[in-house]
Amino acid sequence: MSSQAARSHMSIGEVLALLQGEFPDVTISKIRFLEGEGLIEPERSPSGYRKFTHLHVEQLRFILTEQRDHYLPLRVIKDRMAESFGRPREVRQAQEVRLDRAELLEAAEIDEETLAELEDYGLLVPVARRYDEEALKVARAVGALSRFGLHARHLRAVRAAAEREAGLVEQTVAPILKRRAPGAIGEADEVARELTALLLDLHASLVRTGVRSVLGR
Repeated sequence: MSSQAARSHMSIGEVLALLQGEFPDVTISKIRFLEGEGLIEPERSPSGYRKFTHLHVEQLRFILTEQRDHYLPLRVIKDRMAESFGRPREVRQAQEVRLDRAELLEAAEIDEETLAELEDYGLLVPVARRYDEEALKVARAVGALSRFGLHARHLRAVRAAAEREAGLVEQTVAPILKRRAPGAIGEADEVARELTALLLDLHASLVRTGVRSVLGR
């Protein structure tokens, strides 16, 4: 490969076109998901567009081959990539969050009444009297929404929609888990993550569309 070719930049659509002949199931969302998991690191233009190189294409081809032929989870593929391509910059490791009740109230800046309401309506469920990072996000979000007069009792529809979407994820990964094949759990975890990201994007777009309709735009 010439140095000129190595320096040339491609859009995500061009990368997709190069890969789809060998990997028909690959999508733009899949490429973005692999980027989010820290397996590839395209540069960004000043306007925010991804700039891919031929190295990124080879990395993606490596990842997709390992998944298709060996059913390997991403954490194993990442280690194999380090041997073949060198280790990428480490993505920030999220520290495990385990808060007691008082710590959650302080971190989320909510009061005891709000927390009790969150639990009463099933938006928060402590595990062994501790709250994880997702519980903290929920508490903070509800605390912010309360400034607009929206409280836990108003958010039951949001919870119901989330449960239905989680059900779609479960329905999709169940056949993978039933295979009981080596790497099935890792594959199911990866599929669940990607599907969750897609559902979140869809949900956000639908909400924005609904709001525009309300505003007459």
